[in-house]
Amino acid sequence: MKPVWIAGLLAVILALSAIPALAQPVISAKSGLISYVEGKVYLGDQIVEPSPTRFPDVKENALVRTAEGRAEVLLTPGVVLRLGENSSFKMITNRLIDTRLELLTGSAVVEADEIAKDTNVTLVSKDGTVSLGKKGLYRFDTAPARLKVFEGLASAQVAGQNFEVAGGKMLGLGGTIASVEKFNKEDTDSLDNWSRRRGELVAMANVSAAKQVHDSGCAGFSFVTPVSTSQPCPADPCAPGWRYNPWFGVITYIPCGGGAWSPYGYRYWSPGMVTRAFYAPPPSFGNRGLGGFGGGPSYQTMGPTSGGYSGTVAAAPAASSGPSMSSGSSAASSAGSSSVGHGSTAGGGGGRGR
Repeated sequence: MKPVWIAGLLAVILALSAIPALAQPVISAKSGLISYVEGKVYLGDQIVEPSPTRFPDVKENALVRTAEGRAEVLLTPGVVLRLGENSSFKMITNRLIDTRLELLTGSAVVEADEIAKDTNVTLVSKDGTVSLGKKGLYRFDTAPARLKVFEGLASAQVAGQNFEVAGGKMLGLGGTIASVEKFNKEDTDSLDNWSRRRGELVAMANVSAAKQVHDSGCAGFSFVTPVSTSQPCPADPCAPGWRYNPWFGVITYIPCGGGAWSPYGYRYWSPGMVTRAFYAPPPSFGNRGLGGFGGGPSYQTMGPTSGGYSGTVAAAPAASSGPSMSSGSSAASSAGSSSVGHGSTAGGGGGRGR
């Protein structure tokens, strides 16, 4: 019986040890983290297996391709690339200060919620080289080779010519003759719609993740540091970045300062701001004030949106956010004093239909 008892104890210990795995920060000072896949996705010759705690890195000169599948790849803080079916790209360089990749086949959407200071994102496609100058939403295709800017501003070079492409404009990236033209932003397809749904889910996961960072003692700090996993807070007191939310099962973005808006219309909150705005709102008093009768304090709550969520993500005015930070690569973040209930507070309304 003793060996059986020991085996049972070991099983319990192993099961419990799996829980802190979610408490580990996601560490990387590089772009190219594959955060989510659907269907058949390959990194080099190896198929990417979905995992809630391990996220493969795309090294320099590595190839990512999809068959009947899609992939979500984190680039610099606040910038994510979503690769469509039967598509591929090559990572030229994965440094945060100079992230460059080449779209070889198919299509990709780049959602830039923030362009962090001292970071650059450049995509090469056919004869064009495109640098993302502002937060926004960018669509790249190879057949035909073109760039569509739904929102934001991109600088492009095609056949020795320089172009500025603003929201609502597109630019051909193949051939020797290129020009900026208008396009219908309502003309979208399944990749655009999938990117919008992913953007909504990632934004929903921000609220509880930002609250958890606050509860763990890192209010105003990044949960990610390229230096050490033993320190709960990095040296930089204001650095945005990616964080795994175990309740939603996705990596979300946490900005610095007040927050940031996604091009789909969803808000990303910093740890301090989300706590002040929604978890510990200031009291409001009745008409008689503090000295009157029946005028005691009451607390505001967020009303539901049409989607059934609390409205947290879509509500409140936008706020500017701060500078640079790093992305992440393995395992996840701690639940701290937060609970699974935090996940339900993330709002789903406010996104633009696409």
